[in-house]
Amino acid sequence: MDIKEYLGKTVDVVIDRPLGYKRPKYNMIYEVNYGYVPGTISGDGEPIDVYVLGEKTPLKTYRGKVIAIIHRLNDNDDKLIVTSGKDYSVDDIRVFTDFQERFFESIIIK
Repeated sequence: MDIKEYLGKTVDVVIDRPLGYKRPKYNMIYEVNYGYVPGTISGDGEPIDVYVLGEKTPLKTYRGKVIAIIHRLNDNDDKLIVTSGKDYSVDDIRVFTDFQERFFESIIIK
């Protein structure tokens, strides 16, 4: 499946790095809930990764709508942007995901 086909669809997400999770190897704290869509395969051979926006507490699972895709230009690991229906601008998405995405060149597809 082309990752663009996820735009507008509802997906179930398993959160493996909840809001506030600290990744010691990179000295990074996750500023949003981050996880993956089970049963999918991304360009890196792993399940498709997901940023969940708009939730203020750490989560274990989430069901939401894909409102955008971060397409990395210098990495083979695109990310879905999922919310409970709220639409965020490209600028908002960049701010929410900058803690990790600042290390990559990307475009945001809506």
